[in-house]
Amino acid sequence: MALVRAIGALFLAAAMTASAPAPAETIRVASTTSTEASGLFDHLLPKFTAATGIRVRVIAVGTGQAIRLARRGDADVLLVHHRPSEEAFVREGYGRRRHPLMHNDFVIVGPAPDPAGIRGSKDAVAALEKIRGARAMFLSRGDDSGTHRRERSLWREAGTAPSERSGWYREIGAGMGRTLNTAAAMPAYTLVDRGTWLSFGNRGPLRLLVEGDRRLRNPYGVIAVSPKKHPHVRAGAARQFIDWLVSEAGQRAIGSFRIGGEVLFHPVARPAGSRAPVQ
Repeated sequence: MALVRAIGALFLAAAMTASAPAPAETIRVASTTSTEASGLFDHLLPKFTAATGIRVRVIAVGTGQAIRLARRGDADVLLVHHRPSEEAFVREGYGRRRHPLMHNDFVIVGPAPDPAGIRGSKDAVAALEKIRGARAMFLSRGDDSGTHRRERSLWREAGTAPSERSGWYREIGAGMGRTLNTAAAMPAYTLVDRGTWLSFGNRGPLRLLVEGDRRLRNPYGVIAVSPKKHPHVRAGAARQFIDWLVSEAGQRAIGSFRIGGEVLFHPVARPAGSRAPVQ
């Protein structure tokens, strides 16, 4: 009888094991502090997980660090906002294909008294020239993020990129939230993506002063890390994530994310019938 009970228990355990659901797959997405701080992922990821069962762990760092993580194979998907670096990532074989995903824009914010007199300007480079001419305090992220890279390119257009030796230019080496908090305390001018600015609560004396320059457009791309470089990556689940993001459902979810009635990220992926399949 004991033997019969033991055999029965073994069959029951086997049946329970066979019927138990497989553990949910989790992918790692290396992305930016701007997408994380804005609340976009909190809006998107529950929808994706509900549709696919796949969970997503976001590693939110500056664009430069996110790319380095993906190069090492420490992420399955890269979602950042510095197109030249993204294209180099694919060209060098680390990514399969860059998919245009969405865009927002950068703005220049600064103290309400506006000592450099840039309020209302539609020319970001001219605004930076005025800030330099007035020796007004400017705070840079200084963290090799997409925002920092764009800021440095704008300074180069304005003549020469300033350094901390100038006395009015400071680098903090931090994400956008800490940079804004510090700029509010100084106070100082800084470059920020609109999504983070709209979601930022501790503005203090800071005001939005410059917007609308085409050079401030901020496109985001998403790339699956290549399994040829890193065979351990979850390539199938990564493909599903990107497929969903660029699908009608994903693009609609991106476009529906608003703060105070304002769209933070504008979807740009082409309709499913006209785009190439995710590779």
